Amino acid sequence: MAIGFALVYRVMRDAPPPAIVEAVTLPAGATVLAAAVHAGTVNVTYRLDGQTLLALFDQESGELTGTIAIR
Repeated sequence: MAIGFALVYRVMRDAPPPAIVEAVTLPAGATVLAAAVHAGTVNVTYRLDGQTLLALFDQESGELTGTIAIR
């Protein structure tokens, strides 16, 4: 068991970090409230025209994969 753990640890330790897009595009006039990287997505919470929205972007390409209105 310890050998298996050591092998997995070494592979993960030596693996390059995942690619993260440098920039994402939000609508003009948006005010960013928060941003985080989680589970392969860049999550950006922003405010626009009185609404709070959560935009989900692919971590590697920066492509918008979904938008959720937060009430």
